Amino acid sequence: MRLWKSKTSRQNLITLAVLSIALAVFYGLDSGGVLKRSLSGQLVPICVYIVMALSLNLTVGIMGELSLGHAGFMSIGAFSGVVAVTMLGNSIDSPALLMTLGIIIGALLAGVAGFLIGIPVLRLRGDYLAIVTLAFGEIIKNILNCLYVTIDADGLHAAMFNGMELSGTFIINGPQGASITNRISTFGTGIVLVMVTLVIIMNFVHSKEGRAIKAIRDNRIAAESVGLNVTAYKMKAFVLSAALAGAAGVLFAMNYSAIEPKKFNFNTSISVLVMVVLGGMGNLRGSIIAAIVLTVLPELLRGFDDYRMLIYAVVLILFMVLGANTRFQQFKITMKEKLKKRFSRKEAAK
Repeated sequence: MRLWKSKTSRQNLITLAVLSIALAVFYGLDSGGVLKRSLSGQLVPICVYIVMALSLNLTVGIMGELSLGHAGFMSIGAFSGVVAVTMLGNSIDSPALLMTLGIIIGALLAGVAGFLIGIPVLRLRGDYLAIVTLAFGEIIKNILNCLYVTIDADGLHAAMFNGMELSGTFIINGPQGASITNRISTFGTGIVLVMVTLVIIMNFVHSKEGRAIKAIRDNRIAAESVGLNVTAYKMKAFVLSAALAGAAGVLFAMNYSAIEPKKFNFNTSISVLVMVVLGGMGNLRGSIIAAIVLTVLPELLRGFDDYRMLIYAVVLILFMVLGANTRFQQFKITMKEKLKKRFSRKEAAK
């Protein structure tokens, strides 16, 4: 880990510390049976969407490119992780080790997919890049809809479009998705993945590559004029973003007894994008808060029945309007300065 000494670095350390404490508190409450069952069931998805929001923020906020196919990388990680865990399940008894290997394999394959997709995509800009990433996300979903994978004593067998001739037990059964016999995702695993993701992204943003990517985002022509390889630097960020989304996909998949390709559609990509926009472009702390709020809010509004999604939409609109309001932003800055002065006076009095 890099040694951080700047103001931004101290803020990053504060973010890590606050998030660690918050997750540790929820872990203790969940272990003690204090949380309601409905909220307890949201803990792993919260970790999944925090990782998804952080990884997409790397592409949208830090790199400045709009990607609409992030759920595609999540699906690659999810289904490859299920296959890996199923294959290794008979030889590895430790759920923690099994989950770790599944996450690594899912992240690697999603990263490879990100590299292959990035070759044509990252040469485009603006709306063109957004449309092509959207198309790739839909292509990945439809490929999974046509994929059949079975396992027997002879190993894995795969086929496209027709799985009737395959022998053994189905792991992936086309549009019916994948069946998970061993649900090994835990909130503890989610906490570790969130912290690892946050540390990786913070180190990447403050590295030479991160500074180059921000320079390209701010002024592409000026960056090219000083010899920066624009495509190569953007590729690094895109592949890392895809790999982290794949890791989140494994954590998501192993939390359920079955997953279907349609779960990773355009709506999922948009939901994650809303978290990034709501939290602020390039704002990692904001992405974390937005992911938590938008994951828990629909469950908290479940008691309102038919009006639940209407209230959810109104809350989103209010957040976006306030986020773009200059008076509200100035009010936040003023309150922050007052709190700093108050705390500094208390420290001086001591």
